Amino acid sequence: MVKTLYIVRHGQTELNRLGIVQGRGMDTDLNDEGRKQAGQFFDAYKTVPFDKIYVSALKRTQQSVQQFIDLGIPYEKLSGLDELAWGIHEGQPSTTENRSVFLQIMRDWLDGRLDSKFEGGESPNEVEIRQREALRVIMSHPEEKTVLICMHGRAMRLLLCILTGRPLSEMDNFPHQNLVLYKVEYDGDKFEIVDFNNAEHLKQS
Repeated sequence: MVKTLYIVRHGQTELNRLGIVQGRGMDTDLNDEGRKQAGQFFDAYKTVPFDKIYVSALKRTQQSVQQFIDLGIPYEKLSGLDELAWGIHEGQPSTTENRSVFLQIMRDWLDGRLDSKFEGGESPNEVEIRQREALRVIMSHPEEKTVLICMHGRAMRLLLCILTGRPLSEMDNFPHQNLVLYKVEYDGDKFEIVDFNNAEHLKQS
């Protein structure tokens, strides 16, 4: 079985713009810039023959690829693609104190302490469990040769580690911005990133 995955992060939300933590518990809409980004991505990739679209359970992902869905391409929501839950910090503005605790948990993760999490939140290891289940669903359809997946920044970094066989502690090796593309090919044996952090479509007027 061969399969090509087009994996994108959702478009900008107002909380993104304001630097407020979102996470799995914040079901926010795209803002004007996010809708523009969604249109730019659609214009660049509308001729790709997608067999299926997978989005998270959070509406900002579906909004980001709605124009593809409107073409009649079937889609499915998978909660395994949801963003990592940041717990008590979701919805909170960026402050000096917040930045300090986020830096500390990032250090934990980079040092391999992947069970670390905020109160009420999720650890990378917990996210991996639900992502592997989502991936099992996606990969269980050999007839879906070309697939579009819209998800979230931190979650996307973790999924790319899983796909490429890297430890989750290397998640920061996968940079991203809103509606950036990672194209991943599966040859029946392994996954390979063939388009890395592509934002060319966002430069179109």
